[in-house]
Amino acid sequence: MSIGSRASAEFLGTFWLVLGGCGSAVIAAAFPQVGIGLLGVSLAFALTVLTMAYAIGHVSGCHLNPAVSVGLVAGGRFPASELLPYVVAEVAGAI
Repeated sequence: MSIGSRASAEFLGTFWLVLGGCGSAVIAAAFPQVGIGLLGVSLAFALTVLTMAYAIGHVSGCHLNPAVSVGLVAGGRFPASELLPYVVAEVAGAI
C-alpha cells in the first residue's frame, strides 16, 4: 500500500478521534445537564480509538497521534522516511 493511502487513513483516524473524543468533552463541559460526564467522555475516546483500530489498523497501523509516530520511529518500529507524511496527516486531521 502506498504512503499516500496510509497517510490518508491516518488523517481520517485522527479526525475521527478529535471529533468523537474532544467533541464529547466539549459537550460535557458546555452542557452539564446532558449528563455524559467524565465516564461518557472516556468511553467516547475509547470507542473512537477502537473503531479506528478496526477500520484503519490494517492500513496504517492506527497511530492517530504524532507523538505515537515519533515514539515508534525512536523505538525502531517504524521507518523514519515515512514519519513526515504521517505527522502532517495527523496534524491536518486534528485541525
